[in-house]
Amino acid sequence: MKKFFKEFKDFISRGNVLDMAVGVIIATAFGAITTTLVQKVLMPLIGLIFGGVDLDKLNIVLRPAVMEGEEVVKEALVMEIGTFISAVINFIIVAFIVFIIVKAFNKARAVAEAKKKKEEEEAPAAEPEPDPQIVLLTEIRDLLKK
Repeated sequence: MKKFFKEFKDFISRGNVLDMAVGVIIATAFGAITTTLVQKVLMPLIGLIFGGVDLDKLNIVLRPAVMEGEEVVKEALVMEIGTFISAVINFIIVAFIVFIIVKAFNKARAVAEAKKKKEEEEAPAAEPEPDPQIVLLTEIRDLLKK
C-alpha cells in the first residue's frame, strides 16, 4: 500500500501534471467569465437589436404541458433556442480568444527562432576536427622526428 501511495505522490508532483491542473483551473475561470459575458452583456444587446426579445427565453413549444387543475400531468416539450444561441456565441468567443493566443504564441516562437538562426549565422564557423587517424599519424611522425 505504501508503494501505491508513493507512486501516486510521484505522479502528482510531476511538473506536467501540476501544469495541467493549473490549466484546468484557469480554463474553468475563463469559461465562467465568457459565459457571463455572453449571457449578461451580449445576449441583452442582441435581444435589443431583434426588437427587445429576451433570447434566453426564446423557446419553441413543441407540445404544451397537459394540466389537470393545477397539477402538471405531462411536462411541456420545449426547444430552448435562446440557450443554444448563447452557447454558440460563447463558443465563438472562446475559440476567437484561443486563436489570438495561439497566433501570438506562434509569432513569438517565430521571432525567437529567427533570432537564434541569425545568431548562428553570425557566429564564426568552428574549424572541423581532423580525422582521428590523421591526428594519430601526425603524433607518430612528430615522435619519430625526435
